[in-house]
Amino acid sequence: MTALAHEFRATYAFIERNANLVKRYFSWELVWLVYSTADSLAVSYIGLGVERMSGVETFDGRYLVLYLVIGTLVWRYLSIIFYWITDVIGMERWEGTIEYTLMAPIRRITHMAGQTLFAVFYSLIFTGIILAVVAVLFEIDLSQANLIGGVAMLMAGSLSFIGVGIMGSTLPLLFPERGSQMTHVIIALLLLVSGVYYPVEVLPEILQKIAVFSPATYVLSGARSALLEGAPTLQLWPYIWPTLIMGVIAIPAGLWVFGLAERYAKRAGKLHRNG
Repeated sequence: MTALAHEFRATYAFIERNANLVKRYFSWELVWLVYSTADSLAVSYIGLGVERMSGVETFDGRYLVLYLVIGTLVWRYLSIIFYWITDVIGMERWEGTIEYTLMAPIRRITHMAGQTLFAVFYSLIFTGIILAVVAVLFEIDLSQANLIGGVAMLMAGSLSFIGVGIMGSTLPLLFPERGSQMTHVIIALLLLVSGVYYPVEVLPEILQKIAVFSPATYVLSGARSALLEGAPTLQLWPYIWPTLIMGVIAIPAGLWVFGLAERYAKRAGKLHRNG
């Protein structure tokens, strides 16, 4: 019990450290929030823009707005989790603590648990603020939406993105100079094939086959069913179970890959404070 309590305290220590970093760089967080909100609004206004440009009176621009809003917010939530986890090494280098953290007598799963719990909590708050602004400006009515089902889809998707993020965090560890930039390739490919702004069915056949392996594909489809169509939570199970399986596989695989990369980085002397 003493050892377990120690691990919980260590996990909380990483959560508290990240919270203190957000406080220290609050001005940057505010700038990023404004940028993300403006970006989400710009994408969502495409729906009304298409309605105006189509010249068709029966065209339902409001539905397209909701379609884009859900896609934008779900993707924002998942991508923030991904970036917070993949930045675990870059953050240590920025603070000059990479040697101390990776050489400390702490389990890596404890380290990652603190990082991921904070990432989920931070992403929920960040996305919630954007949702509030979008809902006010577009006068979105969510009275018929299944909000519980939508949240369930986000939580299920979080697990798989945590695993993908842990795998991606090995790139800054192995490539100190440009590893952080390399993680953008992963998120860009997921953005392309997951149907964030359009149905997956419009993609070429080869990309549709790849989309099956993206957890975001299921999260987006399930969230839209819950929020746009008001589908009951039990009917979302065909979207939930694939993301859960991906998470169960991706998280242990990510920790294993990170362990291999960490041991190699220590042997090769890649724990530089500056990339």
